[in-house]
Amino acid sequence: MGPDDLPYVVAEHLRHFPDGFFARLGSKFLTAYNRTYLTCPDARAYIAEMGGQPVGFLVGATDPAAHRRHVLRDYGRGLLFRALGSLCLRPRLALHFLRTRLVRYGRKLIPSRAAPQSPAAGPSGVTAVLDYVVVAEHARGRGTGARLIARFVKEATDVGCARVTLVTTAQGGAGPYYDRLGWRHQGEIRTPEGRVLLTYDLPLNEGTTSERH
Repeated sequence: MGPDDLPYVVAEHLRHFPDGFFARLGSKFLTAYNRTYLTCPDARAYIAEMGGQPVGFLVGATDPAAHRRHVLRDYGRGLLFRALGSLCLRPRLALHFLRTRLVRYGRKLIPSRAAPQSPAAGPSGVTAVLDYVVVAEHARGRGTGARLIARFVKEATDVGCARVTLVTTAQGGAGPYYDRLGWRHQGEIRTPEGRVLLTYDLPLNEGTTSERH
């Protein structure tokens, strides 16, 4: 994925994941956030094309903690300003953020800045996170998503990750797809908005591969 692909990626993200908090912050914030995947060595971003046109994308992190540190160090101030600007224009969303996410985000981000992991430790044993996979409806059923995911799984394996994890919505999500591919359903989590998400895990030492819509 390159910078020129970001308008497509953001438009598809908004179309397929409109209820996500980052999506609700708007396209400018989402563009800035997706750009972080293009510049971090511990993140991966792929575009699938058909006939020279994009038909899908994948973003994920082979070392989520290292990617988070990269985001904070190189993009934190810009993302913060964009988020604050967006929240100022969306007072109901700002109130929702204060009620549901402020403390959780603070606990998650501040410790990672105060006590960063030594880069020399490497990613061995880390759980890679497949954040988003989208395949356009007209391109589905042709293995496009499976190829995107297989590439991510291979790269996670190559850098020494122990497993890959993802979440998908319980209602109308891709759970049955992952079941068929041999991913392990680990449980359920509930978002601050009350949506139920299914968590899946793929051990990399068993040679299985996978997709998330």
